[in-house]
Amino acid sequence: MSVAHDPIPPGGRSLTFGAVALMLMLCLTWGFNQIAIKLVLPEIPPYLQAMLRSAGALAVILTIAVVRGTKLFERDGSLPAGLFCGLMFGVEFVLIFHGLQYTSASRAAVFLYTAPFFVAVGSYQWLGERLRTAQWLGLAVSFAGVAFAIGVPQADVDANVLLGDLMVVAGAVLWAATTLCVKATKLGRCPPEKALGYQVAMSIPILGLAAWLAGETIPKVPGALTLSLMAFQAIWVVGMTFLIWFSLVKVYSASKLSAFTFITPLIGVAGGYAIMGDHLTPAFGVAALLVIAGLYLVNKPAPRAA
Repeated sequence: MSVAHDPIPPGGRSLTFGAVALMLMLCLTWGFNQIAIKLVLPEIPPYLQAMLRSAGALAVILTIAVVRGTKLFERDGSLPAGLFCGLMFGVEFVLIFHGLQYTSASRAAVFLYTAPFFVAVGSYQWLGERLRTAQWLGLAVSFAGVAFAIGVPQADVDANVLLGDLMVVAGAVLWAATTLCVKATKLGRCPPEKALGYQVAMSIPILGLAAWLAGETIPKVPGALTLSLMAFQAIWVVGMTFLIWFSLVKVYSASKLSAFTFITPLIGVAGGYAIMGDHLTPAFGVAALLVIAGLYLVNKPAPRAA
């Protein structure tokens, strides 16, 4: 039976089995994407890599819109919110990539996945979502699992490392703000292609400017592996999985969806072990259990009143 016309609660519907399955697929993709980015970096520097990824993804989004008959340029009042979200989307990646020049990848992964906390706070403040004590505890337990998996804190932390940490946290804030902006503004009533199109299109000049200021160049034609991984990022990661993400954000609880992103760095760690030969410790198994326990607490239904 269709639920297209069912009213959506202010904070969004509770997650269904299908939504959970999609989120697990997204986390698997995003976890591997971190490895893809690392493999491409020797041949394509970060800002240029992100800009080219956005440019390719924009072509994919426009193609999907044409096939589906989506009207991207129809006036619907979403332009101001779309431009604002696009600005945040572009600056988010600039902050994250720049922060990685000062802090380690493991620390950055932990601080980037503080985003669900900011989504939860924002959802409480602006979207009418009310998280119970068990749900706040679940977010904390999941984050503890991520931190445990990738081995923070580190002893060799100086002012530069802390500056990098702060930049990544700022990127996480913008990631959360983008999610909340889509949920709370007219973008939430736009087709996903349009909501994402604003952000990807705006990110191209922002990342291009960052690449120019950083003096980035591509000295030679990249190899086949690099080109295939760039296609993976542009077509599948940004062009498809981000569309799925924003489709889910329009319908379901933003804080509960965001909580699932805690799984992503764990997948990245496991993928690093399987693909890049990174060392895994028993702590990973404990961390995985913490993340699963946290997600259970976040998504556990409220007890029925007697």
